[in-house]
Amino acid sequence: MSEETGQISEAQVAEYLQQHPDFFTGNAKLLEKLHVPHETGRAVSLVERQTTVLREKNQNLTAHLSDLIDIARHNDLQFEKTKRMVLALLEAETLDDIAVAIDESLCQDFASDSTALILFTSKPLDVNNLRLTLREDAVVIDSLVGTNLPSCGRLSDAENEFIFGDEAIKVQSAAVVPLVQGETLGLLAIGSFDANYFTSSQGTVLLSYVGEVLSRVASRILRQQDH
Repeated sequence: MSEETGQISEAQVAEYLQQHPDFFTGNAKLLEKLHVPHETGRAVSLVERQTTVLREKNQNLTAHLSDLIDIARHNDLQFEKTKRMVLALLEAETLDDIAVAIDESLCQDFASDSTALILFTSKPLDVNNLRLTLREDAVVIDSLVGTNLPSCGRLSDAENEFIFGDEAIKVQSAAVVPLVQGETLGLLAIGSFDANYFTSSQGTVLLSYVGEVLSRVASRILRQQDH
């Protein structure tokens, strides 16, 4: 209470209500008499205003929950596709089997525009959609395989041409997964004709998982061929 006027200030009222949030529980009738400003310019009761605020919060929460459900469904779908690819890779017994499993999964399940699987060996040759090349002949992609980590985004013209060959001119963005099992074995590349399909901010958890499985399978088959 102001000592000069004997009146209660707005700050004192606000402080009291903050300290007694249940004040209106025993004074419910006051709620109908209190009015607060509204965006429309007219005055509304506090109850109506609180109801509007709660309704808006509920709508925002509902929209957020819907977004989370959509994300969960998308992740479930991606997991199922990845699982099918992994199972096909685990059953592979030859390099041709690997090439078929990768091509069918990425082109059909994941709708990629172009795929490339390059393995480093001492016996350069082509196996359908899989290319075997000497490590020293692949210097142009050193920056892609040197980190041992998947990457997404645009490739340099030289990298694009080396990886995707004749389709390089159409590939505008790509995801690249280095294959490592004790040593660098090569790389898996997934290309898109859409420049914004693969971006540097994109998550790479599933790509890393596929890369680890593919690395182990490819390493096993390459060792068998060397004996």
